[in-house]
Amino acid sequence: MRLRLLDRYVLKELLYPFVFGIAAFSSIFIASTMLFKITQYMTKYGAPLETVARLFMYNLPEVINYTFPMSMLLAALMAFGKLSGSSEITAMKAGGVSYYRIVAPVLVVGFFVSMFSMVWAEKVVPTSKAKASIILNEEIRHNTRPTTQNHIIIKTISGDTQRVTYANKFDEKLGKMTDITIEEFNKGKIARIQTAKEGYWENGSWRIVDGNVFALDDKDGVQSSAKFKEQIIPLNFSPKQISWEQKEPEEMTIRELREYISMLEEQHTSAARQWCEIFMRINIPLASFFFAMIGACLGTQKQRTSSSIGLGISIIVIFIYYAIMTFTTGLGKGGAMPPLLACALPNILCLGVGVYLMKKKNA
Repeated sequence: MRLRLLDRYVLKELLYPFVFGIAAFSSIFIASTMLFKITQYMTKYGAPLETVARLFMYNLPEVINYTFPMSMLLAALMAFGKLSGSSEITAMKAGGVSYYRIVAPVLVVGFFVSMFSMVWAEKVVPTSKAKASIILNEEIRHNTRPTTQNHIIIKTISGDTQRVTYANKFDEKLGKMTDITIEEFNKGKIARIQTAKEGYWENGSWRIVDGNVFALDDKDGVQSSAKFKEQIIPLNFSPKQISWEQKEPEEMTIRELREYISMLEEQHTSAARQWCEIFMRINIPLASFFFAMIGACLGTQKQRTSSSIGLGISIIVIFIYYAIMTFTTGLGKGGAMPPLLACALPNILCLGVGVYLMKKKNA
């Protein structure tokens, strides 16, 4: 009962600074980047207030997702700064409660915030970013997507059949695709693969030329194959529609990214950027847990510390973390470092620092 009361007390001290952190750090993000861009859209493109307001709302989930780890760090640091400043942590230790047990509720909260952030990053952020991109390009910039693109993917579903069409190069003006691969799935299992050298948009349909068809079976692999000079494929997307269907990696779900990576690897094309996006969807949310550990330890001081000092320490830690993350993910996307290591390295460093500080504070 005594420990449960302790847990509730610590959690109560975490709540206010965590909510404050989300509001404060979101405001910093908005003021430093989004407000300038919104003003530019209104002055340069004459975008109406209603349009930029919708753009702002769709960009907000990504901003909030970045603030979860920061807010967890600030909350842990301020809560334990207050507890240690009033000698409550010393009293808890004197009562026979280990430092690990005192920190335990913070770590549990950090873990649940990480799990929530992971779901948020996968289910909410990609959809909102895709809608924001449509508003920006269609309603504000008025159709300024490039007409020539590399590595395009179009997904179509007809009953139980799903087709994924990949083209190495696409030219909207010419209505042309190059190096085409079409994967056809039936009830979730791959049934056929078509490849073609080129494809052309003619008379409302796509005609592909110089290709091969492979019929596949789950157990036996390739059952039959055939060549063709040309054929019409069941793809009713016009060149303009294909341009607008394309998403940036940040706008895709992990499942879409995996499908995209599979296509790129079949074409022997680097997918380092896409792998980094997948690993970042996991590692940025996990930072909330590691920041909770570090924040609690940094907040545990013998002397009383003010909330402004806690905020200052949080900003320094956050700056160091994101500087390292930017550097390592840049190496990962460029192929100079394995994507998994590049994205996980900042958290690995945080784990090492957190474990060291906790052992030191428990001594």
